[in-house]
Amino acid sequence: MILPPLVAFLFVALSSARPASYAIWAADSAIARRQGNGLDANGNAIVSYEHGEFQLGLRQLFERTGNQTYFDYIRAGVDNIVYNNGTVHGAYSVSEYVLDPLRTGPTMLYLFEQTSAQKYKAAADIFRKQLDSHPRTGEGQFWHKLKYPNQGWLDGVYMGSIFYADYTRTFEPTNLTAWDDITLQFTLMYKNTVQNSTVANSTGLLYHGYDYSHKTVWASSDRGHSPEVWDRALGWYSMALVDALEILPQSHPGYQQILDILHTLVPKIIAAADPTSGVWWLVITQPNRDKNYFESSGSSMFVYSLLKAVRLGLVEDDDGKIVAVAKKAYEYITANWVITNADGTMNWINTVVVGSLDTTGDFNYYVSQSKNLNDLKGLAAFVLASLEIERLEA
Repeated sequence: MILPPLVAFLFVALSSARPASYAIWAADSAIARRQGNGLDANGNAIVSYEHGEFQLGLRQLFERTGNQTYFDYIRAGVDNIVYNNGTVHGAYSVSEYVLDPLRTGPTMLYLFEQTSAQKYKAAADIFRKQLDSHPRTGEGQFWHKLKYPNQGWLDGVYMGSIFYADYTRTFEPTNLTAWDDITLQFTLMYKNTVQNSTVANSTGLLYHGYDYSHKTVWASSDRGHSPEVWDRALGWYSMALVDALEILPQSHPGYQQILDILHTLVPKIIAAADPTSGVWWLVITQPNRDKNYFESSGSSMFVYSLLKAVRLGLVEDDDGKIVAVAKKAYEYITANWVITNADGTMNWINTVVVGSLDTTGDFNYYVSQSKNLNDLKGLAAFVLASLEIERLEA
Protein backbone atom coordinates (compact mmCIF):
# COMPACT_ATOMS: atom_id res chain seq x y z
CA MET A 1 0.00 0.00 0.00
CA ILE A 2 1.34 3.44 -0.96
CA LEU A 3 0.29 6.25 1.31
CA PRO A 4 -0.56 9.67 -0.20
CA PRO A 5 2.20 12.32 -0.32
CA LEU A 6 0.13 14.59 1.93
CA VAL A 7 0.73 12.28 4.86
CA ALA A 8 3.87 13.58 6.50
CA PHE A 9 4.80 10.36 8.19
CA LEU A 10 5.01 6.62 7.62
CA PHE A 11 2.78 4.20 9.42
CA VAL A 12 4.57 1.72 11.61
CA ALA A 13 3.08 -1.75 11.59
CA LEU A 14 1.06 -2.14 14.75
CA SER A 15 -0.42 -5.58 14.33
CA SER A 16 0.29 -6.52 17.92
CA ALA A 17 -0.05 -3.14 19.65
CA ARG A 18 -2.44 -0.25 19.31
CA PRO A 19 -1.45 3.42 19.53
CA ALA A 20 -2.18 5.59 22.53
CA SER A 21 -4.59 7.78 20.55
CA TYR A 22 -7.47 6.12 18.77
CA ALA A 23 -8.42 9.56 17.40
CA ILE A 24 -5.07 9.91 15.63
CA TRP A 25 -5.07 6.29 14.48
CA ALA A 26 -8.57 6.55 13.00
CA ALA A 27 -7.91 9.90 11.35
CA ASP A 28 -4.56 8.85 9.90
CA SER A 29 -6.09 5.64 8.57
CA ALA A 30 -8.85 7.57 6.81
CA ILE A 31 -6.30 9.98 5.33
CA ALA A 32 -4.25 7.02 4.09
CA ARG A 33 -7.38 5.83 2.27
CA ARG A 34 -7.98 9.37 0.92
CA GLN A 35 -11.33 9.59 2.66
CA GLY A 36 -13.02 12.91 3.39
CA ASN A 37 -10.97 14.87 0.87
CA GLY A 38 -13.78 16.47 -1.13
CA LEU A 39 -13.65 13.76 -3.79
CA ASP A 40 -15.75 10.66 -4.36
CA ALA A 41 -14.40 7.18 -5.06
CA ASN A 42 -13.92 8.11 -8.72
CA GLY A 43 -11.98 11.28 -7.97
CA ASN A 44 -14.87 13.64 -8.72
CA ALA A 45 -15.61 16.64 -6.52
CA ILE A 46 -18.42 16.03 -4.03
CA VAL A 47 -19.94 18.22 -1.35
CA SER A 48 -20.43 15.63 1.39
CA TYR A 49 -21.72 15.99 4.93
CA GLU A 50 -19.56 13.02 5.90
CA HIS A 51 -16.50 14.99 4.84
CA GLY A 52 -17.67 17.95 6.90
CA GLU A 53 -18.10 15.74 9.95
CA PHE A 54 -14.62 14.25 9.47
CA GLN A 55 -13.08 17.69 8.95
CA LEU A 56 -14.36 18.73 12.37
CA GLY A 57 -12.35 15.90 13.89
CA LEU A 58 -9.26 16.84 11.87
CA ARG A 59 -9.62 20.44 12.98
CA GLN A 60 -9.60 19.38 16.62
CA LEU A 61 -6.61 17.11 16.03
CA PHE A 62 -4.71 19.96 14.40
CA GLU A 63 -5.49 22.25 17.33
CA ARG A 64 -4.46 19.56 19.79
CA THR A 65 -1.30 18.25 18.13
CA GLY A 66 -0.14 21.07 15.89
CA ASN A 67 0.36 18.51 13.12
CA GLN A 68 0.12 20.57 9.92
CA THR A 69 -0.91 17.46 7.98
CA TYR A 70 -4.42 17.74 9.40
CA PHE A 71 -4.88 21.39 8.48
CA ASP A 72 -3.49 20.83 5.00
CA TYR A 73 -5.85 17.90 4.46
CA ILE A 74 -8.83 19.99 5.53
CA ARG A 75 -7.88 22.82 3.20
CA ALA A 76 -7.19 20.51 0.27
CA GLY A 77 -10.58 18.89 0.79
CA VAL A 78 -12.46 22.18 0.68
CA ASP A 79 -10.36 23.41 -2.24
CA ASN A 80 -11.62 20.40 -4.16
CA ILE A 81 -15.21 21.70 -3.93
CA VAL A 82 -14.70 25.48 -4.00
CA TYR A 83 -13.39 27.34 -7.05
CA ASN A 84 -11.09 30.31 -6.56
CA ASN A 85 -14.01 32.69 -7.05
CA GLY A 86 -15.90 31.02 -4.20
CA THR A 87 -18.36 29.07 -6.32
CA VAL A 88 -19.28 25.72 -4.76
CA HIS A 89 -19.29 22.74 -7.10
CA GLY A 90 -19.28 18.98 -6.67
CA ALA A 91 -22.91 18.00 -7.31
CA TYR A 92 -24.19 20.92 -5.24
CA SER A 93 -27.12 23.06 -6.39
CA VAL A 94 -29.02 25.60 -4.32
CA SER A 95 -32.16 24.85 -6.30
CA GLU A 96 -32.28 21.29 -4.95
CA TYR A 97 -32.67 22.66 -1.41
CA VAL A 98 -30.90 19.89 0.49
CA LEU A 99 -29.59 20.52 4.01
CA ASP A 100 -26.90 17.83 3.95
CA PRO A 101 -24.24 19.76 1.97
CA LEU A 102 -24.32 22.60 4.50
CA ARG A 103 -22.40 20.40 6.93
CA THR A 104 -19.24 21.40 5.04
CA GLY A 105 -20.04 25.06 5.77
CA PRO A 106 -18.40 25.17 9.22
CA THR A 107 -15.14 24.06 7.60
CA MET A 108 -15.37 26.94 5.14
CA LEU A 109 -15.89 29.35 8.03
CA TYR A 110 -12.93 27.85 9.88
CA LEU A 111 -10.66 28.19 6.85
CA PHE A 112 -11.73 31.79 6.36
CA GLU A 113 -10.90 32.55 9.99
CA GLN A 114 -7.52 30.83 9.66
CA THR A 115 -6.45 32.17 6.25
CA SER A 116 -8.63 35.24 5.49
CA ALA A 117 -9.00 33.84 1.96
CA GLN A 118 -12.17 35.41 0.57
CA LYS A 119 -13.18 32.38 -1.45
CA TYR A 120 -14.08 30.53 1.74
CA LYS A 121 -16.37 33.33 2.90
CA ALA A 122 -17.93 33.54 -0.58
CA ALA A 123 -18.66 29.80 -0.46
CA ALA A 124 -20.16 30.08 3.02
CA ASP A 125 -22.28 33.00 1.81
CA ILE A 126 -23.78 30.76 -0.88
CA PHE A 127 -24.81 28.23 1.75
CA ARG A 128 -26.21 30.95 3.98
CA LYS A 129 -28.28 32.40 1.13
CA GLN A 130 -29.78 28.96 0.53
CA LEU A 131 -31.36 29.15 3.97
CA ASP A 132 -33.11 32.42 3.08
CA SER A 133 -35.23 30.68 0.47
CA HIS A 134 -35.12 27.11 1.77
CA PRO A 135 -38.68 25.69 1.94
CA ARG A 136 -40.25 25.35 5.38
CA THR A 137 -43.24 23.77 7.06
CA GLY A 138 -46.11 25.96 8.19
CA GLU A 139 -44.43 26.19 11.61
CA GLY A 140 -41.06 27.21 10.17
CA GLN A 141 -39.07 23.94 10.13
CA PHE A 142 -36.67 23.62 7.21
CA TRP A 143 -37.65 20.78 4.90
CA HIS A 144 -34.91 18.16 4.89
CA LYS A 145 -34.94 18.16 1.10
CA LEU A 146 -37.09 19.77 -1.56
CA LYS A 147 -38.10 16.32 -2.79
CA TYR A 148 -39.49 15.49 0.67
CA PRO A 149 -42.17 18.19 1.09
CA ASN A 150 -42.96 19.26 4.65
CA GLN A 151 -40.62 16.69 6.19
CA GLY A 152 -38.29 17.56 9.04
CA TRP A 153 -35.59 15.00 9.88
CA LEU A 154 -33.34 14.93 12.93
CA ASP A 155 -30.36 14.65 10.57
CA GLY A 156 -31.10 18.07 9.11
CA VAL A 157 -30.62 19.91 12.38
CA TYR A 158 -27.01 18.76 12.52
CA MET A 159 -26.47 19.45 8.83
CA GLY A 160 -28.06 22.86 8.52
CA SER A 161 -28.55 24.46 11.92
CA ILE A 162 -24.97 24.13 13.17
CA PHE A 163 -23.72 25.89 10.05
CA TYR A 164 -26.48 28.48 10.50
CA ALA A 165 -25.34 29.11 14.09
CA ASP A 166 -21.65 29.17 13.20
CA TYR A 167 -22.25 31.65 10.38
CA THR A 168 -24.37 33.86 12.62
CA ARG A 169 -21.72 33.89 15.34
CA THR A 170 -19.01 34.74 12.81
CA PHE A 171 -20.71 37.44 10.77
CA GLU A 172 -24.02 38.44 12.42
CA PRO A 173 -23.66 37.94 16.19
CA THR A 174 -26.34 40.54 17.01
CA ASN A 175 -28.89 39.09 14.55
CA LEU A 176 -31.57 38.11 17.06
CA THR A 177 -33.90 36.96 14.28
CA ALA A 178 -31.32 34.41 13.19
CA TRP A 179 -30.75 33.14 16.73
CA ASP A 180 -34.53 32.84 17.17
CA ASP A 181 -34.76 30.86 13.94
CA ILE A 182 -31.92 28.53 14.90
CA THR A 183 -33.63 27.85 18.22
CA LEU A 184 -36.88 27.18 16.37
CA GLN A 185 -35.26 24.41 14.32
CA PHE A 186 -34.33 22.54 17.52
CA THR A 187 -37.58 23.09 19.38
CA LEU A 188 -39.89 22.22 16.48
CA MET A 189 -37.98 19.04 15.79
CA TYR A 190 -38.19 18.03 19.43
CA LYS A 191 -41.89 18.84 19.77
CA ASN A 192 -42.89 16.95 16.65
CA THR A 193 -40.77 13.83 17.12
CA VAL A 194 -40.53 13.12 20.86
CA GLN A 195 -42.02 9.75 21.77
CA ASN A 196 -44.92 10.36 24.12
CA SER A 197 -45.08 8.68 27.52
CA THR A 198 -48.46 7.22 26.57
CA VAL A 199 -46.77 4.92 24.03
CA ALA A 200 -46.16 1.39 25.31
CA ASN A 201 -42.53 0.95 26.40
CA SER A 202 -41.83 4.58 25.54
CA THR A 203 -38.17 5.58 25.38
CA GLY A 204 -38.95 9.30 25.56
CA LEU A 205 -36.49 9.71 22.69
CA LEU A 206 -37.04 11.16 19.23
CA TYR A 207 -38.44 9.51 16.14
CA HIS A 208 -36.35 9.89 13.00
CA GLY A 209 -38.54 12.61 11.50
CA TYR A 210 -42.02 13.92 10.83
CA ASP A 211 -44.25 15.00 7.99
CA TYR A 212 -46.04 18.22 8.87
CA SER A 213 -48.62 17.55 6.15
CA HIS A 214 -49.28 13.96 7.40
CA LYS A 215 -49.36 12.80 3.77
CA THR A 216 -46.49 10.34 3.54
CA VAL A 217 -47.03 6.62 4.11
CA TRP A 218 -45.23 6.49 7.46
CA ALA A 219 -46.72 9.61 9.08
CA SER A 220 -48.54 9.03 12.37
CA SER A 221 -52.06 10.37 12.75
CA ASP A 222 -51.20 12.70 15.63
CA ARG A 223 -48.04 14.63 14.73
CA GLY A 224 -47.03 12.94 11.50
CA HIS A 225 -43.91 11.37 13.03
CA SER A 226 -42.11 8.32 11.65
CA PRO A 227 -42.48 4.88 13.32
CA GLU A 228 -39.10 4.24 14.94
CA VAL A 229 -36.25 5.80 16.91
CA TRP A 230 -33.21 5.24 14.67
CA ASP A 231 -29.92 5.51 16.48
CA ARG A 232 -27.95 7.62 14.00
CA ALA A 233 -30.71 10.20 13.49
CA LEU A 234 -30.87 10.65 17.25
CA GLY A 235 -27.07 10.74 17.26
CA TRP A 236 -27.00 13.61 14.75
CA TYR A 237 -29.49 15.56 16.85
CA SER A 238 -27.58 14.85 20.08
CA MET A 239 -24.34 16.10 18.56
CA ALA A 240 -26.18 19.16 17.25
CA LEU A 241 -27.41 19.98 20.76
CA VAL A 242 -23.96 20.07 22.35
CA ASP A 243 -22.36 21.76 19.35
CA ALA A 244 -25.05 24.45 19.24
CA LEU A 245 -24.71 25.18 22.95
CA GLU A 246 -21.01 25.84 22.34
CA ILE A 247 -22.00 28.48 19.76
CA LEU A 248 -25.21 30.18 20.88
CA PRO A 249 -24.86 33.24 23.12
CA GLN A 250 -25.92 32.29 26.63
CA SER A 251 -27.79 35.59 26.88
CA HIS A 252 -30.24 34.51 24.20
CA PRO A 253 -33.39 32.67 25.43
CA GLY A 254 -32.76 29.94 22.89
CA TYR A 255 -29.71 28.81 24.79
CA GLN A 256 -31.84 27.72 27.76
CA GLN A 257 -34.46 26.14 25.51
CA ILE A 258 -31.88 23.97 23.80
CA LEU A 259 -30.21 23.22 27.12
CA ASP A 260 -33.55 22.05 28.51
CA ILE A 261 -33.90 19.60 25.62
CA LEU A 262 -30.41 18.29 26.32
CA HIS A 263 -31.25 17.85 30.01
CA THR A 264 -34.37 15.91 29.05
CA LEU A 265 -32.68 13.62 26.56
CA VAL A 266 -29.41 12.75 28.34
CA PRO A 267 -30.95 10.44 30.99
CA LYS A 268 -33.14 8.83 28.34
CA ILE A 269 -30.19 8.18 26.05
CA ILE A 270 -28.38 6.61 28.99
CA ALA A 271 -31.41 4.47 29.83
CA ALA A 272 -31.59 3.22 26.23
CA ALA A 273 -28.04 1.82 26.26
CA ASP A 274 -27.91 -1.97 26.26
CA PRO A 275 -27.19 -2.98 29.87
CA THR A 276 -24.67 -5.67 28.93
CA SER A 277 -22.67 -4.19 26.06
CA GLY A 278 -23.20 -0.55 26.99
CA VAL A 279 -23.84 0.53 23.38
CA TRP A 280 -27.04 1.26 21.46
CA TRP A 281 -29.27 -0.72 19.12
CA LEU A 282 -29.74 0.34 15.50
CA VAL A 283 -33.50 0.64 16.10
CA ILE A 284 -33.65 1.86 19.67
CA THR A 285 -37.39 1.30 19.97
CA GLN A 286 -36.97 -2.45 19.25
CA PRO A 287 -34.18 -3.71 21.54
CA ASN A 288 -33.35 -7.42 21.34
CA ARG A 289 -35.63 -7.97 18.34
CA ASP A 290 -34.38 -10.45 15.77
CA LYS A 291 -32.25 -8.78 13.04
CA ASN A 292 -31.65 -5.68 15.18
CA TYR A 293 -28.01 -5.11 16.13
CA PHE A 294 -25.61 -2.80 17.93
CA GLU A 295 -24.64 -0.04 15.50
CA SER A 296 -21.32 1.80 15.58
CA SER A 297 -22.02 5.29 14.22
CA GLY A 298 -24.91 6.13 16.55
CA SER A 299 -23.10 4.64 19.55
CA SER A 300 -20.03 6.80 18.84
CA MET A 301 -22.21 9.88 18.45
CA PHE A 302 -23.78 9.28 21.86
CA VAL A 303 -20.36 8.88 23.51
CA TYR A 304 -19.26 12.18 21.95
CA SER A 305 -22.43 14.00 22.97
CA LEU A 306 -22.50 12.72 26.54
CA LEU A 307 -18.84 13.46 27.24
CA LYS A 308 -18.89 16.86 25.57
CA ALA A 309 -21.98 17.80 27.57
CA VAL A 310 -20.11 16.94 30.78
CA ARG A 311 -16.89 18.64 29.67
CA LEU A 312 -18.65 21.91 28.84
CA GLY A 313 -20.60 21.83 32.11
CA LEU A 314 -23.91 21.57 30.28
CA VAL A 315 -25.03 18.69 32.49
CA GLU A 316 -24.14 17.77 36.05
CA ASP A 317 -22.39 14.47 36.61
CA ASP A 318 -21.59 14.58 40.31
CA ASP A 319 -21.96 10.82 40.70
CA GLY A 320 -19.97 10.11 37.54
CA LYS A 321 -22.78 8.10 35.95
CA ILE A 322 -22.73 9.87 32.58
CA VAL A 323 -18.99 9.46 32.16
CA ALA A 324 -19.21 5.84 33.30
CA VAL A 325 -21.88 5.06 30.68
CA ALA A 326 -19.83 6.72 27.94
CA LYS A 327 -16.63 4.93 28.95
CA LYS A 328 -18.37 1.55 29.05
CA ALA A 329 -19.74 2.12 25.57
CA TYR A 330 -16.33 3.24 24.33
CA GLU A 331 -14.69 0.11 25.68
CA TYR A 332 -17.14 -2.00 23.67
CA ILE A 333 -16.59 0.19 20.61
CA THR A 334 -12.81 -0.21 20.61
CA ALA A 335 -12.95 -3.91 21.44
CA ASN A 336 -15.47 -4.83 18.75
CA TRP A 337 -15.52 -2.31 15.91
CA VAL A 338 -11.85 -1.35 15.50
CA ILE A 339 -9.83 -3.81 13.42
CA THR A 340 -6.04 -3.69 13.09
CA ASN A 341 -4.63 -4.01 9.57
CA ALA A 342 -1.25 -5.48 8.72
CA ASP A 343 -0.02 -2.13 7.39
CA GLY A 344 -0.68 -0.39 10.70
CA THR A 345 -3.93 1.30 9.71
CA MET A 346 -7.27 0.45 11.28
CA ASN A 347 -10.58 -0.58 9.79
CA TRP A 348 -13.94 0.50 11.15
CA ILE A 349 -16.97 -1.80 11.01
CA ASN A 350 -20.70 -2.03 11.79
CA THR A 351 -21.84 1.35 10.50
CA VAL A 352 -25.10 1.15 8.59
CA VAL A 353 -24.75 2.81 5.19
CA VAL A 354 -28.02 4.71 5.14
CA GLY A 355 -31.24 5.39 7.00
CA SER A 356 -33.86 7.31 5.11
CA LEU A 357 -37.53 8.19 5.27
CA ASP A 358 -38.13 7.87 1.55
CA THR A 359 -39.97 4.55 1.91
CA THR A 360 -41.69 2.94 4.90
CA GLY A 361 -39.41 4.09 7.73
CA ASP A 362 -40.27 0.96 9.70
CA PHE A 363 -38.16 -1.61 11.53
CA ASN A 364 -37.77 -3.88 8.50
CA TYR A 365 -36.47 -0.99 6.44
CA TYR A 366 -33.71 -0.04 8.88
CA VAL A 367 -32.44 -3.58 9.50
CA SER A 368 -32.41 -4.35 5.77
CA GLN A 369 -29.82 -1.66 5.00
CA SER A 370 -26.26 -2.83 4.46
CA LYS A 371 -23.26 -2.07 6.65
CA ASN A 372 -20.17 -0.54 5.12
CA LEU A 373 -16.49 -1.10 5.88
CA ASN A 374 -14.80 2.16 6.90
CA ASP A 375 -17.98 4.17 6.45
CA LEU A 376 -16.89 7.74 7.10
CA LYS A 377 -20.07 8.72 8.95
CA GLY A 378 -19.20 6.23 11.65
CA LEU A 379 -15.43 6.65 11.53
CA ALA A 380 -15.70 10.43 11.87
CA ALA A 381 -18.01 10.01 14.86
CA PHE A 382 -15.45 7.64 16.37
CA VAL A 383 -12.71 10.25 15.92
CA LEU A 384 -14.88 12.81 17.74
CA ALA A 385 -15.78 10.36 20.51
CA SER A 386 -12.13 9.39 20.91
CA LEU A 387 -11.11 13.03 21.24
CA GLU A 388 -13.59 13.45 24.09
CA ILE A 389 -12.33 10.30 25.80
CA GLU A 390 -8.74 11.48 25.43
CA ARG A 391 -9.58 14.91 26.87
CA LEU A 392 -11.18 13.14 29.80
CA GLU A 393 -8.12 11.04 30.44
CA ALA A 394 -5.52 13.75 29.82
